[in-house]
Amino acid sequence: MNVALFGFMGVGKSAVGQILAEKMGLGFVDLDEEIVGRAGRDIASIFREDGEAAFREMEKEVTRDIAARDHQVIACGGGAVLDGENLRRLRKGSTMILLTAEPETILGRVEAEGETRPLLTRGNRIERIRSLLSARQPRYLKAADFVVDTSGKTPEQIADEIMGFLQAVNAA
Repeated sequence: MNVALFGFMGVGKSAVGQILAEKMGLGFVDLDEEIVGRAGRDIASIFREDGEAAFREMEKEVTRDIAARDHQVIACGGGAVLDGENLRRLRKGSTMILLTAEPETILGRVEAEGETRPLLTRGNRIERIRSLLSARQPRYLKAADFVVDTSGKTPEQIADEIMGFLQAVNAA
C-alpha cells in the first residue's frame, strides 16, 4: 500500500512526504522530480518549450509507473489527480491524503522557494492561486480519503497528523 499526498502547489507535499516516508519506513517518490529526471530539464522549461499538454502526458506516464509500485509515499504534482486516469491508478493502491493551505500561505511558500511556477507566470499571483484553487478544490475533495490543512503547521506536525489517521484506519 502507498500513501499519495496531493493538493495545490506550495501546500507541503514534498517536505511532508519525505518526513512521512522516513517515519513509516517507506520509500519516497516526488512525481515532479521523476518527470524532471526523465525529461532532463525543469518543469518550467517543459511548459515553456513543449506546453502544458506535453507535461501532462509525461505526468501520466510517470504516474502509471510509480503507482504500480508499493510501500512508498508519493508526492503528486498539483494537477496529477485532476486527470481521471492518474486518479484511478493512484487510488487503486494508495490512501489519498489531500494537503491544503490558505492562498496567502501558498504564495508565501512558493515565493520563499524562489521557484518559477509555470501556472503563476501571468497575472496577479494571489488572484491566480485563488482562481485555480476554486476550480480544483471540488475535485481534490472528491479524491481525498483524508484532508489536512497545512497552514501554520510544521511538516513534522502534518506527518504526525497523517500517521494518526493511517493508524486509526488500520486499527478499525
